[in-house]
Amino acid sequence: MTRRFAMLVFGVVMLLLVAGGMVVVWAQHDDEEPVTVLGTWTAGQEEQFESVLREFGVPFRYQGTAAQRDVLLSKVQSGDPPDIVIMPGLGELAEYAGSGLLEPLDELYDPREYGAPWMPSGTSSGHVYWVPVKADLKSIVWYREGEQPGTSPAPLGRWCVGMGDDGASGWPGTDWIEDLVLQREGPEVYEKWALGAGGTRWWRSAPVRSAWKAWDRLLRQDRAAAGRALLTDHRGHPKGSGLLFSDPDRPEEPAGCALEHQGSFALSFYGADARHARLTDSAPLLPDGGDRVRAHEVTGDFAALFSDRPEARELIGRLASKEGQEKWAERAGVFSANRRVTPPDDAVRGGIARRLRQGPRCLDASDVMAPAVRGAFYEAVLLTIARAASGRDPGLGELLEDVQQVQDAQPAPAAGGGAAPKTVCSTR
Repeated sequence: MTRRFAMLVFGVVMLLLVAGGMVVVWAQHDDEEPVTVLGTWTAGQEEQFESVLREFGVPFRYQGTAAQRDVLLSKVQSGDPPDIVIMPGLGELAEYAGSGLLEPLDELYDPREYGAPWMPSGTSSGHVYWVPVKADLKSIVWYREGEQPGTSPAPLGRWCVGMGDDGASGWPGTDWIEDLVLQREGPEVYEKWALGAGGTRWWRSAPVRSAWKAWDRLLRQDRAAAGRALLTDHRGHPKGSGLLFSDPDRPEEPAGCALEHQGSFALSFYGADARHARLTDSAPLLPDGGDRVRAHEVTGDFAALFSDRPEARELIGRLASKEGQEKWAERAGVFSANRRVTPPDDAVRGGIARRLRQGPRCLDASDVMAPAVRGAFYEAVLLTIARAASGRDPGLGELLEDVQQVQDAQPAPAAGGGAAPKTVCSTR
C-alpha cells in the first residue's frame, strides 16, 4: 500500500466513522488478556521499554514497528486496535479522538506536570487524550568532540544528510524546513502555519516559500550530495554509529561530513561514539537561518488509549507518572517532558533537558498536521531533493500549491469534537 493511498483510506475511514455510516465492532478483550501496546521503538530501546513496563506489574504485549502509522490504520480497519498506542503524530491522534475512537485520560495523571507545549491548551472538548511519555529536542546540530563548528551557515558538503526511513522517508527534510521557518519568522508565524490558521494559504506564503528556497539553494550546492541524501538512511548503517560517526570503509555512507541536523534521539544512533558527540543551536548554521535562536523545535512520543480496560488505564497512568518517567529515563537514557523528573547532570544531556524546559518551544509542525497534509509535505521534500540532484527546475510554486490543495481539502473539525490542538508553541 503506498503512503498516499494509505492516507486516502485513512481519511475515508475517519469520515465514515464521524458520519455514523460505519459500525466498528471492537474485538472483545478478556480481563486476563495482556494490555496490547503499539509503539515505534525496536531493538535495544524496545527491550529497555519492556523492562520498564514489566516493573509496573500489569501484563502487557508490546509491538514495535517503524511502520507504525500503517500498522495502526490496518488494526483500526480490522476492528482490533491496540489498547495503547504511542506515536509522535498528534494530528493523527486528534483525528482518532475527534472520531470518538480514543478514551479520555482525564484523572489518570496531572497534566500540570507536563504543561505547554506538550499539553496544548484550548481544545473545546475539555478532555485530555494523550500524554507525552518521551520528549526530544530539535533545532540543534550535532558535531564531533573537538571539531566545534563556526557561527556562520555551513555548506552542504559539511552536512550529514539522510532522508531514508522504514516508515516515512522524507521527514528529516521537513525538520530543515520547519527549523528555517521557526528561526527566520518566530513562534507566532510558525504556529499559524502548523495549524493552518488565520485564513492564510500558508504553503504559498512568503515565510514558507522563502524558507523552502533557502533549503533548495543549499541542496543545489552539491548535486551528488543531494542524490546521496535520498539513498541514505537517516540513522546511518545498521551496524555503524549513525551518520556523524560513519565508517569511511562503507561507501554507501557520506564521507567527510561533520555536522548533523538531527534531534536528540540521534544519541541512540551513535552507539559507543555518543560520548564523543557534542551539540549546538542550529540557527547560525542554517542557510539564512538568522543570527539568533528564536525558539527550539521539540517533539514527543504521545501515549493514547483505544480501550477503557482498567488494566490499560493503570499502565498508561503508571508510565506517565513521575516514577514511571524516571525509570524510563534512567533505563534508556531518554528525556522526559515531566517537569518533576530530575534532569541529567552531564553537559550534553543536561543541555538537552534544559532546552526542553526553558524558553520558547514549538512542537514539530508536521507531527501536528493532519496525516494527509503531513504525507504531502514529505513527498514535496523528496521531490525537491530529487530535482536538486538532477539539476532540474525546483518547481517550488507547483510543489507548494499541491500541498496547499491537500490542506484545503481537509474537512472542518466535527462539531463538539475539539480534539485537535489549538496551540503549538510555548513562550515559557
